[in-house]
Amino acid sequence: MDLFDEIKTLTKKLVSIPSMNATSGERDIADAIEAYLRDIPYFKAHPELVITQDLKEDPMHRRNVMALLKGGDGTERDTIMLHGHIDTVDVDDFGRYKPYAFDCDKLAEVFRDAELPEDARRDLESGDYLFGRGACDMKGGDAVFLVLAKHLAEQAEKLHGNLLLSFNPVEETLHRGIIEELPLLRKLQEQHNLTFRLAINNDFICPMYAGDTTRYVYTGAVGKLLPMFYIIGRETHVAQCFEGFSPDLTAAELTRIIDRNPDFCDGYNGEYTLPPTVLKMQDLKPRYNVQTPHTAAVYFNYFVHNRQLTEIMAQLKDTARTALNNVIQAADERYRTYCEISGNRYSSLIEKTQVIDYRELYLRAKETCDGDLDAYIDSVTDASISAGDDMRITSLRIVQALSDLCGIKTPTVVVFFAMPFCPHNTLKKENADEARVISDLEKIASAFSAESGEVMKLQQFFPSLTDSSYLKIDDDDDSVAMLKNCFPGYEKLYPVPLETAKALNIPAVNYGVWGKDCHKWTERIYMPYSFGKLPDFIVKTIHYYFD
Repeated sequence: MDLFDEIKTLTKKLVSIPSMNATSGERDIADAIEAYLRDIPYFKAHPELVITQDLKEDPMHRRNVMALLKGGDGTERDTIMLHGHIDTVDVDDFGRYKPYAFDCDKLAEVFRDAELPEDARRDLESGDYLFGRGACDMKGGDAVFLVLAKHLAEQAEKLHGNLLLSFNPVEETLHRGIIEELPLLRKLQEQHNLTFRLAINNDFICPMYAGDTTRYVYTGAVGKLLPMFYIIGRETHVAQCFEGFSPDLTAAELTRIIDRNPDFCDGYNGEYTLPPTVLKMQDLKPRYNVQTPHTAAVYFNYFVHNRQLTEIMAQLKDTARTALNNVIQAADERYRTYCEISGNRYSSLIEKTQVIDYRELYLRAKETCDGDLDAYIDSVTDASISAGDDMRITSLRIVQALSDLCGIKTPTVVVFFAMPFCPHNTLKKENADEARVISDLEKIASAFSAESGEVMKLQQFFPSLTDSSYLKIDDDDDSVAMLKNCFPGYEKLYPVPLETAKALNIPAVNYGVWGKDCHKWTERIYMPYSFGKLPDFIVKTIHYYFD
């Protein structure tokens, strides 16, 4: 069996294991990958170099699987990390074809009589695409790494460097696999005296527009924040509605200002993020009555390329002040108009408001609390977790509890961060070491393009969320400290070892299998490039660094 067929066969096998996020299938696929690695003669001779790591307190017993292929005489330092995730999104989108979502051959068969989009129909009939949940995102990429490792291990003594393979669960939601692996990565680095030259992810790449066949190489990862606003208004009877202050209107005004607003896009060197998008907005009134709501909350997806977290927090607080001012001005203007038509005497509704971040709220609560504030926060956190609250709601519960403790009555917006947090990173030409890596990648891609006929293009930021975010962090120390201080329940809810990630500082790039419609029922991988040419591109990169 040649390399192409070997990768294709393994991809089908991996797809056949339903490893949807938050199911025991994530453990099953880890078992299959571990078995594949342990069957390689090199690892039969060195079983200690296949390493597994159980996720902490995980009811599904999911785990990371790693393998260290040591080249030469075993004393080489230069190391390239090959990493990928092993979970997928669910298959509800397949509808009537759901029973075949994990069977590539059967899915292709039933799709022949399906009403497919025109582009998917052409790809199916070409025979060049493999359909199935996870085929492109990203079990095909995992299969490429595994088959290459098997063949490179046959001549490990001729390899003048090391390969560290890593396969992680829980990428599609919370990135727990790679996050919990970071201290182990650091330990392996010290134990085996490794110098990480590069980390290559094989997550999917796709067309950026109709007809695009460019093979993109991403030299970094977009960052993601989840900024949250807790709004304290003032309740009133609906018959005295102008005597209150509306947190709902404030949440709506924050959404009007922020949602899909290009002014909030973050750019670096000509590449820009998408603008923030509102993900949830609600008042916190538990049931119906004729009292107006007292509090509300809203949170946003916020992508980052280069902006420091301290700068973003300042921007968010300024936006909250603007929203509060706009709401007050609008309420006052409406009250003036109402007084004119009703004949009531007008008096200004303009009043004092405030915007604080979570750290400022915490310090105020510290002054108010008679007992151990941190223990109190832990009790609020534990109660929310026990109640099965969404973890963003748990952070909100903490903010609510501290606001109540402080007895805040002034209309207030508390700004804080909730999970998940994905750090941003990229290679920057202003940094001499990173500039050299960029130059290396340009040379490798150019040579491969000339030989293969593929159009290769380096881009700075992988546009989807990725585990590569956690291998290198571009945020400065002040930003890291600010994030922790403004993230309620950080240590219990999302204890990312950011200092460890900064210490590792591995240049994290994405090569990727090429395909279409990931996270859609027509997900498919383009085999001629993914199984035929991409493996050669990876091998050439390895030899460039090691020879």
